[in-house]
Amino acid sequence: MRIAINARFLTTPHLEGIGWYTYEIVRRMIEQHPEHEYLLLYDRTVPHPFIVHPSAKPVVCHPPARHPLLWMAWFECSVPLALRRAQADVLFSPDGYCSLRTPVPQCMVVHDLAYLHFPSHVPAMVRAYYRFFVPRQIQKAEHLFAVSGATQDDIVHWFPGCREKISVAYNGIRDCFNPLGEAERTEVKRTYSGGAEYFLFVGAIHPRKNVETLVRAFGLFKSKTASKAKLLIAGRLAWRTDAFLAELNASSSRSDILLLNYLDGEVLARVTASAVAVVQPSFLEGFGVPVLEALSCNVPVIVSDRFSLPEVGGPGAYTFPAEDAHALASCLEGAMLGVDRESRITLGKLHREQFDWNRSADHIYQRLVAVARPFRIQ
Repeated sequence: MRIAINARFLTTPHLEGIGWYTYEIVRRMIEQHPEHEYLLLYDRTVPHPFIVHPSAKPVVCHPPARHPLLWMAWFECSVPLALRRAQADVLFSPDGYCSLRTPVPQCMVVHDLAYLHFPSHVPAMVRAYYRFFVPRQIQKAEHLFAVSGATQDDIVHWFPGCREKISVAYNGIRDCFNPLGEAERTEVKRTYSGGAEYFLFVGAIHPRKNVETLVRAFGLFKSKTASKAKLLIAGRLAWRTDAFLAELNASSSRSDILLLNYLDGEVLARVTASAVAVVQPSFLEGFGVPVLEALSCNVPVIVSDRFSLPEVGGPGAYTFPAEDAHALASCLEGAMLGVDRESRITLGKLHREQFDWNRSADHIYQRLVAVARPFRIQ
């Protein structure tokens, strides 16, 4: 069988959410089923590909698709042409889009429908693309994979006609996220927080992440407790960050809030494993990968009550109303005091077992086989 894969997000030097999802799923499919041919469709030349395997063939389809007009050109012209030339049997698209102009069966991952909930957070041209193409792509796809039960429910709410062709394929845990010993944690704290205990937020900063509420809550927590704890924010400034920067600069605890920019791999894993707690205050997350990474490190999580975050955080998570800085401050205090820390960690260990890359990769592979052109399967 010839399986084509949309590999657009495997081309950046540093993989983020969708890139990691693509990498972990596709790598496992290829390793577990090397008898097939895999066509990795890139939108640019990749000097150092993330996936190299005898069964994987890179195919560059121009133009580089990083703008709505170029998305249209890539998905509606370049991809159909590449699929036809290669005689592909099925296309797996893990980035939330597919092609409307190919007869090849397609399976598409939907990470979230944030543009429907927060349209003002999306640039006008991007919003126009989403509004026109996404409903049609959801209808076109043979099967949809949601990254969480919350995302699945949201898709069905907005597009009830797709109820029968949607299933959940969770994110998993990267191998580098594991608990650290006391000496290692002490060294990490010495390096990143001057030796102090710290709370950690991980993610690109934009309005939907609700980091302003976290900054406000941290100030309240510091005022009440006089704690020496720090707040580490590990993420690039993405877009519309004026409100965040204003809140940050006005904070009475500004000197205890440290911006680390982007961290990846082993560095992020060590910083995560050394935190008092990982905080995810977002208004909407399709999954919330930093939450699962924290659970894998035996670190408690503090999450807002929105969308997938309680689902991923599980019964051991501290949960607060997304807009309530005082409630979040109380969660920070509870995590710092650690009265029930061990019981929450135990609950997290049990809860995280359901999130497994191998299980998700196998589920996706089986569905691809089911929808592929039957006369091509060997």
